[in-house]
Amino acid sequence: MKLEDIKNIYFVGIGGIGMSALATYFKTSGKNVAGYDKVSTDITQALSEIGILIHFEDAIDNIPLEFKNKLNTLIIYTPAIPKNHIELNYFFEANFNVLKRSEILGEITKNTFCMAVAGTHGKTTTSTILGHIVHEAGLKATSFLGGISENYNSNLIIGGDEISVVEADEFDRSFLRLSPNIACITSMDADHLDIYGEASELEKSFKEFASKVSDILIIKKGLPLKGITYGINEDADFDARNLRIVNGTYIFDVKTPTEYITDIKIQLPGKHNVLNTVAALAMANSYGVSLPVIAKALLTFKGVKRRFSYKINTKNLVLIDDYAHHPTEINAVCDAVKEMYPNKKNIGIFQPHLFSRTRDFVEDFAEALSQFDYLILLDIYPARELPIKGVTSEWLLSKVKNRNKQISSKENLYKNLKMLNPEVVVMIGAGDIGEMVSEIKNKLLNEN
Repeated sequence: MKLEDIKNIYFVGIGGIGMSALATYFKTSGKNVAGYDKVSTDITQALSEIGILIHFEDAIDNIPLEFKNKLNTLIIYTPAIPKNHIELNYFFEANFNVLKRSEILGEITKNTFCMAVAGTHGKTTTSTILGHIVHEAGLKATSFLGGISENYNSNLIIGGDEISVVEADEFDRSFLRLSPNIACITSMDADHLDIYGEASELEKSFKEFASKVSDILIIKKGLPLKGITYGINEDADFDARNLRIVNGTYIFDVKTPTEYITDIKIQLPGKHNVLNTVAALAMANSYGVSLPVIAKALLTFKGVKRRFSYKINTKNLVLIDDYAHHPTEINAVCDAVKEMYPNKKNIGIFQPHLFSRTRDFVEDFAEALSQFDYLILLDIYPARELPIKGVTSEWLLSKVKNRNKQISSKENLYKNLKMLNPEVVVMIGAGDIGEMVSEIKNKLLNEN
C-alpha cells in the first residue's frame, strides 16, 4: 500500500484526539475523508466544518458509497472501538486495507525525521510545547498532538513534511509502530494494566521503544534507561535551576551539556510543567534549535486545552479544567493549585476513568484525592469497559481520608458545588466531564 495511491480514507472512531489529527492531516493533504464516531463533540463538529462527512450510528448503510471501493480506500481505526463493531467488521470481512491509528502514524514517521514524546504522564504538554517551538523556529514540521493546542486551536500543527512531531502513546503498545530519530520518555509509572497486566510489562514496552530510537534518547533523570537526562536541580544534562514565581509566571535557568541560559519564562503553573518545558527544550536543542529561539517561542506558548486550563480566573473565583486521570497526575494538579492559591479553599470534582484503572490504583487515587479541601466524586466513566463488581465511586470515596467529601450525580453537580461557596474549583478526569465544564462555567458566571 502506498499512501499516494489512496484516494479515500475512512476513520472508525474519527472523534478521538489522535484520530481527528490524522483525519485533518489527510483532508488538508487532498484526500477524501469520512468516518464514524459514537457521539457528536466539539472535535467532530470541527471536522465537519472542514468538509469531513461524519455519522453517529454504527450501520453499513451509513458508509458513503465511494468508501466501499476497497481498491482506493484505506480504513483507519482506534483500538478503543469494540470488537463487535458492525462497520469495522464489514471492512475486515471484505478484505479492505485496515490499519490501526498507530500503524498509519508509523508509516508517516518512516518518511520524515521523527521527534517522538513518550511517557505515562506529560507527553501531551511536552509534545505540544515542542510542536510550538519547531513551528516558531520555522522548521518544516507537522505535529500530531494528543490534545488541543491553545495557540492553534487544533491537535495538528501543519508546517511541512521534513519533520514529524508525534505523541508516542503506550496504550496498546502503539508507540512501537513509530520510527523515532529523537525521542523523549517523561515517565514510566504503572498504567494501562488492563492492557499490560503487570507494571513490569509496561516497563519492558518502554525499553523496547527506547531501543527503536535511532539518534538521541532523552529521559527524565531517574528512569531505568540510558540517555541524555533532564530534571530540576538534579544535576541532569539539561537541568532547570533557580526556579521562582513572579506574578504567576515561572522563571528559571537551564544548564545544557554545552551552554547556560537564564530567565526562561513560561505561563504554565506547576513544577511538572517546568519539567515538560525542559524536556521539549532538550529535544529541540538536540535537533539544533538555538536556546534564544527556544526561549522566545516559550514566551508565546499558551498551553493545552484541559491541561490546567483556566475557564474562570478572577479575584474571587477560579475554575480550572484538567485531563488528570491517574494518581500521579492528580498529585501534580493538587501541588499546582496549592502553589498558586495557598490561602483559598479548593474543591476537586473528579470523574474516575475506567473500572479497571480505579480498581488497580484505588489506594493511590484515595490518597491523591484526599489532598483537596473538599471532594465531589462523579460516577466512574466506563469508556471501553463493562462494570466490575464492587468497583464503584462509593467504594473509592470510602477510602478517601477526608471528611469533606460526597458523591454527586451529573444532574445535581452544580447545586452541590454552589452549596460549598466555591473559590477555587478543579474539574478533573478523562471521561465526559470535559463536556460539562462549559455548563458549570456559565452557571457560575451567571450567578456571581
